[in-house]
Amino acid sequence: MTLRLFVEHPLAEGAAFALPPGAARHAQVRRVQPGDALVLFDGAGADWPAEVTAMGRHDVQVRVGAPQAVDRELPWPVTLAVGMPANERMDWLVEKATELGVARLQPLVCERSVLRLAGERAERKREHWQAIAVAASEQCGRARVPVVEPVWPLARWLADGAPAGRRLVLAPGAAPLGPPRLDGPLCALSGPEGGLAPAEEEAARAAGFEPVGLGARILRAETAPLALLAWAGFGA
Repeated sequence: MTLRLFVEHPLAEGAAFALPPGAARHAQVRRVQPGDALVLFDGAGADWPAEVTAMGRHDVQVRVGAPQAVDRELPWPVTLAVGMPANERMDWLVEKATELGVARLQPLVCERSVLRLAGERAERKREHWQAIAVAASEQCGRARVPVVEPVWPLARWLADGAPAGRRLVLAPGAAPLGPPRLDGPLCALSGPEGGLAPAEEEAARAAGFEPVGLGARILRAETAPLALLAWAGFGA
């Protein structure tokens, strides 16, 4: 399989340049050689065939070919706003949400959150999750990379940050989702381990979030938002 690499600057046909450090290390680990083919993407919605022209100890030189349009996105953007699960579960959530087509991920601190982040630690985690989204996009063939937003407290996000469009909040005991029909932007809110507190769920309803359920089984904090995202994808 041809190696796909994300680069953080706009690409142009005929451009010749050294891959940025992260992409270069990936190429070196895969032991690419001069003359080998790569696919590059810059997040703007196209794949760019490229050729390795030279390999150094610390750099990889490439030349870019003509772009090829790629359409592997959901027709409408889906935002997942999640009370961050602890340990490696958030990493897994970011990876799988990227594979399923999420456009934006909003990490939240909720009343029952086990993982509580703020300041520099929160920003380091956001950068880590953004890197996971990049790697997952490289692997699954997406030419756009989901945006991982900075960590916000749930109350502040409900007041100032929730995007427009249809709004859903996962709520135990609520009526289950009906047939998927994605006809506009969707924002789905899911709680942390233990779920949203009653006051948080009420605040979400007051902000225009429709309570929905996922059936009789209780899903983990990292599974529930992915189930909803898969539901949205079937309606695309």
